Amino acid sequence: MIRVFSADDVARSLPYDQLIDALEEAFSVSAIVPLRSHHAIDVPGAASGTLLLMPAWTSGDSLGVKIVTVFPDNGLRGLAAVHASYLLLDARTGTFRAMMDGGELTLRRTACASALASRYLSRKDANTLLMVGTGKLAPHLIGAHATARSISSVRIWGRRIEAAQSLAEEMQGMRFDVSVAEDLESAVHDADIISCATLATDPLIHGEWLQAGQHLDLVGAFTPKMREADSAAVARADVYVDTRAGTLSEAGEILQAIDEGRFSESGIKAELAELVRGEKAGRTSDSTITLFKSTGTALEDLAAAMLVASQSDPAAKHAG
Repeated sequence: MIRVFSADDVARSLPYDQLIDALEEAFSVSAIVPLRSHHAIDVPGAASGTLLLMPAWTSGDSLGVKIVTVFPDNGLRGLAAVHASYLLLDARTGTFRAMMDGGELTLRRTACASALASRYLSRKDANTLLMVGTGKLAPHLIGAHATARSISSVRIWGRRIEAAQSLAEEMQGMRFDVSVAEDLESAVHDADIISCATLATDPLIHGEWLQAGQHLDLVGAFTPKMREADSAAVARADVYVDTRAGTLSEAGEILQAIDEGRFSESGIKAELAELVRGEKAGRTSDSTITLFKSTGTALEDLAAAMLVASQSDPAAKHAG
């Protein structure tokens, strides 16, 4: 019988430390991750919707697919525009194992992928974090980065200071100090790790602001027309990505820097799997500026879903 996990169930089953480790293990082994498929859904009298299917599997173990719908006019109906669910199956028999909330799973695996990259790319003594953006992903990025490194101070910047203040209040009581940054440039100067999760189309982070030894984590921009950092930032940094395929089709910061002649595909130092497997080096010195671009991969979803299933049923951990 298929088990069903709510968003609260998923949250309880994916503590950041365990999920970071699970992602590290997932990137260390071979998995099949086909390209995500997009399907346009006609909606009479309204904007078309989109169906996204994101499968991944490990042979003889687990098979999963994230199902995402994006219907832009849902706001007119009082509904969220994006809905997501995850279906986990047995890759040996094709039998259904679990269905779970895909929104919470995506938030947590995205944040923990950035934290995993930070293990290899940020300075080991990094203790100050700047969070650029105040959306649903921001508190997870703060929590995950603070798990990967001994963060003692977090500053939050948002286009609306009220939103930054609200998030700062939400994060009070954690093991680090939290404050609001009113000036982005000065906040960038003072941070060891800068994590961005916005919908920016014009760069927020400028290369001339970056300091030796910093780590820049770019999560928000997810189309070639979007970017959170300018080409100067990309050119100054050692660039790492979750996957080259996703980066070279979706990552606006990288693609626009290439178009402007400031960067080349060969300049990508490594993707996450190569770092985890020890095939490529991460940070090479305390003075290097590192940049991690996240576009997301279905492998992260699968690893998170497997962890959810194993948390609730110890036998499932052995089975997948």
